[in-house]
Amino acid sequence: QVQLVESGGGLVQPGGSLRLSCVASGFTFNTFYMTWLRQAPGKGPEWVSTINPVGNGARYAEPVGRFKISRNNANNTLYLQMNNLRPSDTALYYCAKGTATKTTLPPRHDWGQGTQVTVSS
Repeated sequence: QVQLVESGGGLVQPGGSLRLSCVASGFTFNTFYMTWLRQAPGKGPEWVSTINPVGNGARYAEPVGRFKISRNNANNTLYLQMNNLRPSDTALYYCAKGTATKTTLPPRHDWGQGTQVTVSS
């Protein structure tokens, strides 16, 4: 059974940084693409970033470079470093097993429960 537990969210001022973590269990972590998604209040879920199983290739929905996805296969953990945060980044952030694009997301049963990120002064 896939289990994904996110942490690291919180309240941060605009321009600040957060590092999200996601501990995975119940599957062979180092053989799967992993993805970060987010859902803002009143909106549908959207893709943020995906990383390959080895950790040497990543894709991002936003090309600006404020976010960086990474993983540690030795401890089954996925990360999202977020810098220069904006109020528009406020959302519930989920990690998910599998790959994604802007139009295709992993099935809901392969997501964690999410961690809240709020960007506000």
